[in-house]
Amino acid sequence: MTLVTGRLSAGEIIILGVLPGHEKAEVIDFLRLIPPRIAQTVQTVCCDLWEAYPEAAREELPSARIVANRFHVAKHYRHAADEVRKQDLHRLKKELSKEEYQKLNRSFRAFRKNAKNLNKEERKVLRRFFAHSASAQQAYIFREQLTAIFNMNLSKKQAQSKILHWVQKVQKSGLDCFDDFLKLLHTWWEEITNYFIQRENSGFVEGFNNKVKVLKRRCYGIFNLKHLFQRIYLDLHGYRYLPPPP
Repeated sequence: MTLVTGRLSAGEIIILGVLPGHEKAEVIDFLRLIPPRIAQTVQTVCCDLWEAYPEAAREELPSARIVANRFHVAKHYRHAADEVRKQDLHRLKKELSKEEYQKLNRSFRAFRKNAKNLNKEERKVLRRFFAHSASAQQAYIFREQLTAIFNMNLSKKQAQSKILHWVQKVQKSGLDCFDDFLKLLHTWWEEITNYFIQRENSGFVEGFNNKVKVLKRRCYGIFNLKHLFQRIYLDLHGYRYLPPPP
């Protein structure tokens, strides 16, 4: 299933359609419903890393720039670093005494936070964990370095240079946890670094998708696309049709 949404200039999210799947042909069918005069005005398509979306956009919106959503890029390299944490905690559970291992219990939450958001206790927990795991510390540092690059106000060319330097450091480190991410980075190089042209992202879609997941659970599942569209529309816009409170 694919939810087609838009965000107005004031920030309001509108539901445009619900597609039965997320294959290329289904996306193309929807894009062909857009009047040509409007399609020609589309300058950027921001999407996740599912190949069908950019392929459909390239065919039907050839003048649009494809941008890989930063949220999904970060999801991949953060997951890579987190895998090291999981593996080393599994190892340490066997090597350390029960008392020592329990001191690392809160490292899960601390590790997943950005360094700037850590409180004093969380920094202490991480230092204790990193004393037992140099590889997890290195993966954490690399993760934070790449996030810092994406936070910088860089041109696309400047960003590409910094990211390539980051890749070289990762490759020299001997860590293999980022191998899959490096392949993804190579495949989606232009789309990922297109982010730095105007810093577009579709982060609002993630919040909207979470709202829909809650809605589906609340309704014990909705299997009719028409009914799902109606229910989402009511959730987004229904209150405006109610009479004002007395």
